[in-house]
Amino acid sequence: MPTNSVVLITGTSTGFGRAAAETLARRGYIVYASMRHSTGLNAPNRQALESLASREKLALQVTDLDVSDDVSVEDAVREILADAGRIDVVINNAGTPVLGLIEACSIDLFRKVLDVNLFGAARVNRAVLPSMRHQRSGLLVHVSSVAGRVGAPSLGVYCASKFALEALADAYRFELSPFGIDSVLVEPGFHKTPAFEKLVGPDDQARVADYGPAADYAARVRALFDAVGASPETPSVDEIVDVFVRLIETPIGARPFRTVSQSMQALLEAYNAAAEALRPAVATMLTVPELTVLQPATTEGERAKV
Repeated sequence: MPTNSVVLITGTSTGFGRAAAETLARRGYIVYASMRHSTGLNAPNRQALESLASREKLALQVTDLDVSDDVSVEDAVREILADAGRIDVVINNAGTPVLGLIEACSIDLFRKVLDVNLFGAARVNRAVLPSMRHQRSGLLVHVSSVAGRVGAPSLGVYCASKFALEALADAYRFELSPFGIDSVLVEPGFHKTPAFEKLVGPDDQARVADYGPAADYAARVRALFDAVGASPETPSVDEIVDVFVRLIETPIGARPFRTVSQSMQALLEAYNAAAEALRPAVATMLTVPELTVLQPATTEGERAKV
């Protein structure tokens, strides 16, 4: 895609989203960095990005967008389209982490996690896809996790949300292929982000107490996350931002569906390759083999926009 393409990123207050907004804007992309509560809780983060944009004369605008709110998403996308005329790339980065015993997480907590990690991406995609289908080009980047491929103790709720996101992204990839719209996944592992400081625990402590000594493993998993978050050897967000850039700048039809962080490649490389090999068989079984081929823009004018 040309570097003046329009990129919408969710969850840009900190971490992967913040770094991606800065990097892509510096590379010449037109970036809409979205976050919730941009005039309240996240006002300092908004001001920092706006100051950077002004100082470096970047095409970077901060947009208020709460992925868990239908109206907020629809309003933000409508405003971006009115301002920029198009959206070429969406990076669905907003997410919320939860760590603890599944049984000790109430259904309300389940809903809150899914509302951000799964429904949030679906809301944003649903808002941008009509314009992408009209322009017959686009890229949806879904930030999953190694936890979206491997179930783990104390991560069950988070894993469930990311497993579901993986399935959604794969189905989008089939369904949007006739329109030249690509859907891909990025699977980070341990990276030094503020997410470690925002880990949500179970909200039913009585259930935790019922587990007694058997809940010791949950404390050990939490201790591991705390140690990784504090370690200077934990990789920074730069690796994942580089993946975003590479995916955006890879020609249509040549992007990998899944990109896993380097530290986790040995764990997931064979698994991901096996899953990719199943896609043609699934499409053939469902009598839709043509959906495995991403269709490029069909006219010279459309190709110029990709």
